[in-house]
Amino acid sequence: MNAVLIAVLVMLILSLLRINVVFSLAVGALIGGLVGGISLTDTVSIYTDGLGNSASVALSYALLGGFAMAVSRTGLPDAVVQLALKIVGKEGETKKKSLSKVLILLIILIISCFSQNVIPVHIAFIPLLIPPLLKVFNQLKIDRRLVATVITFGLVTPYMYLPAGFGKIYHDILFTNIKESGLTIDKGDITTAMALPALGMVVGLLFAVFISYRKPRTYEDIDQGTEERTGYTTRGIIVALLAIVAALTVQLLVDSMIFGALAGIVVVYFSGALKWNEADPVLTNGMRMMAFIGFVMLSASGFAKVLQETGDVEALVKGSVALIGGNQMLGAFLMLVIGLLVTMGIGSSFSTIPIIATIFVPLCLELGMSPMATICIVGTAGALGDAGSPASDSTLGPTSGLAVDRQHDHIWDTCVPTFLHYNIPLIIFGWIASVIL
Repeated sequence: MNAVLIAVLVMLILSLLRINVVFSLAVGALIGGLVGGISLTDTVSIYTDGLGNSASVALSYALLGGFAMAVSRTGLPDAVVQLALKIVGKEGETKKKSLSKVLILLIILIISCFSQNVIPVHIAFIPLLIPPLLKVFNQLKIDRRLVATVITFGLVTPYMYLPAGFGKIYHDILFTNIKESGLTIDKGDITTAMALPALGMVVGLLFAVFISYRKPRTYEDIDQGTEERTGYTTRGIIVALLAIVAALTVQLLVDSMIFGALAGIVVVYFSGALKWNEADPVLTNGMRMMAFIGFVMLSASGFAKVLQETGDVEALVKGSVALIGGNQMLGAFLMLVIGLLVTMGIGSSFSTIPIIATIFVPLCLELGMSPMATICIVGTAGALGDAGSPASDSTLGPTSGLAVDRQHDHIWDTCVPTFLHYNIPLIIFGWIASVIL
């Protein structure tokens, strides 16, 4: 039995049974380590050591939650809600509903895409933008599974295709690891090679919008437990914008989301929008809102460490080679499926590339695949599973905003919809691209 396959299946089955994701990852890692021939004591030690690899990420998300809550005190979310209500109409008149849905979903899609490339704040915008809009979604009866699908598209597709922001990081990782694995490529070819897989993501999004979730879905207007809003002022909006600019500038200058969030919080502090005697509970509430993501990322890091130590990723590939028998089409398909399994388990496409490139590149060369096809297979296999993985920030982010009133389930309302609408088209279009390139 392959330890990677068993560990990922255990984690996914437990998650689908609504077992806490952190617990599911820990149990999956434990079983995977034992199946991989690692002793119980060593498995626990490896898992514990791996937790530290995501400590900075977990702290980043906690501080981003605090920053989002601090910015909310400036009145910016109230301004967003008021704008949305103007679009919708106070009573959400029927004649405006279709246009209102399109406009709001389009705005969310654009902001999600910009968060990866134009203004690389990643998921930091979600707790700031989405919770205040929930009542608007309810009024329009928008299916939150659709909103989750839209946001995840914006969090994944831009970095796959565009070499800017997080996309530049992904393309750099892809280029470096392919080169170090024995194949020299032109970095500019990555965008061309990833064009068809990106088109697959577009097809999945359109299917979700026009077929899967086009019907209205009813939610209750539930008090989110936040403090009563006091409206917004021009000064408050200016402070919020300055805080966002400060956070973005510092993040880009020092390459740290932690200090970027701190910079934004300091601006809100000294503006007077957040009183000193109220700061601690406000920031604590914000950190609590994002804490779940941090814990999942920590657990996923330990899970990934155990999988790497088993050595069964390579064994999984070697086992597949026997089935391939020199068949390029079958080889491409199996490599994409293996990439899906690995990324679903560890929850990070950026971390998957170094794991699979060292194995996939020599295999592609042995099968006689072109450099463009090799780029497509490794790049697509890395991105596969980012949408749909219970441990991915591309699914945890949407859930953090949509589930604040406890009417949105992380697994069944975010992970399953995004898995079906994006991973299936990615495999199909990635496979086609690898054959024709």
